[in-house]
Amino acid sequence: MQTSELLQSYLVDTNTWDEMYKDASVREQYKKVLNFLQQLSIEELNKKEELAKKLFMSQGITFTVYSSGEGIEKIFPFDIIPRIITASEWNYIEKGIKQRLRALNLFLKDIYSNQFIINDGIIPAEMIYSCPHFLREMYNFPVPYDLYVHISGIDLIRNNDGSFYILEDNLRTPSGVSYMLENREITKRIFPNLLPQNNVRSVTEYTNILHRNLVSLSPRQTANPTIVLLTPGIYNSAYFEHTTLARLMGVELVEGSDLVVDNHKVYMKTTLGLQQVDVIYRRVDDDFLDPLVFNPNSILGVAGLMSAYRKGNVAIVNATGNGVADDKAIYTFVPAMIQYYLNEEPILKNVPTYQLGKQEEREHVFANIDKMVIKKTNESGGYGMLMGNAATDKEIAEYKEQVLKDPRQFIGQPIVSLSSSPCYLNGKLQPRRVDLRPYALCGPDGIEIVPGGLTRVALREGSMVVNSSQGGGSKDTWVLSPLTHEGE
Repeated sequence: MQTSELLQSYLVDTNTWDEMYKDASVREQYKKVLNFLQQLSIEELNKKEELAKKLFMSQGITFTVYSSGEGIEKIFPFDIIPRIITASEWNYIEKGIKQRLRALNLFLKDIYSNQFIINDGIIPAEMIYSCPHFLREMYNFPVPYDLYVHISGIDLIRNNDGSFYILEDNLRTPSGVSYMLENREITKRIFPNLLPQNNVRSVTEYTNILHRNLVSLSPRQTANPTIVLLTPGIYNSAYFEHTTLARLMGVELVEGSDLVVDNHKVYMKTTLGLQQVDVIYRRVDDDFLDPLVFNPNSILGVAGLMSAYRKGNVAIVNATGNGVADDKAIYTFVPAMIQYYLNEEPILKNVPTYQLGKQEEREHVFANIDKMVIKKTNESGGYGMLMGNAATDKEIAEYKEQVLKDPRQFIGQPIVSLSSSPCYLNGKLQPRRVDLRPYALCGPDGIEIVPGGLTRVALREGSMVVNSSQGGGSKDTWVLSPLTHEGE
């Protein structure tokens, strides 16, 4: 069987934006890839898919699921067909994310200092103070370069009209970038000639840019500052990523027990004695960073770390306290922040969002619950959601009860039809829903976004949930260089 038959079985939902097809014809950016696939037999494609699985397994590219009861580690499902983004689409996404991050960084500086945005009535004070991630400890805290967000993963979706929307902002300890890097490496192995033939832009600079930014944050003027990546340890769901990033940057991977604070300075224990640490890229949540300031029972952090940070003797990436800008209720104010701080119109739109703490918005969401998704404002990973069109009457009733106990901690959004992208599943080409998480790196010299990101795929037919913890997978994301002939 030849792959030309694959395309005949590809059924596009006419109510969904398909990344590959438009009006029954293939979009320009996918033509070379499809032409290549049509020269292969199904057996050859199956072999490539099998090779990808073996490579993922042999390299230990895994994630952890705590609730599956199947042991802790799973291979991250990878689809061999790339998701392709044109140069002009990427240009638009890049501008929109940079604008958003400039505003969010100004917002974080403002609410932890002068609070102009509250005093001017743009955001109600109670919205900020009721956020569990607003850290009073960060008030008037001297953050180096006034830079709070060094690394972000902003989630984008594409609606059925083809326009991009921001789904959420991840400004605390965003994860998934190692899968972006590994997906590209796997694609190079299974389709070695396709990337240069399509003028696909590289993502491999990510760790070089990140390392350069970390070096620039060192409080000590030294050519080789000591940088560490602080991990919660092997049982963390993103531990594979922590080891990968530390290895690629050539920095030490440490746990809290490897560090000690003395006289407001952080030191790493080594076989040669204590070595002063200048920059900590931490993958430990705020609450566990310093038992003297936050959770006193934490064994993941370092006692005294916040005092060393406040004294300016160590830089921490990302800054603590960013979670207030991640809150899904604060998300509704980001377009207003862009207008307020930058005096610009937002380039990328928010998904329409209802705050369930407001009675009339809550009543609207409850009345239209079959068309809504309700989310907790501070959960991630697809947990704690209610998809109104897939829930039973009993589940809806129980969820409403939960909402009414503390409505501020919930938002409602209309169920957005994510765009679909071709996936190779069970020997067939099938459309599956996707989102996109580009990774932005902010340093003292500006914002850089590697051309690509993590495309997550809802592998279950009909599903809109792309999270790996909920059965999702990922695929390589190609951004074509501007010289590529492309169609919109």
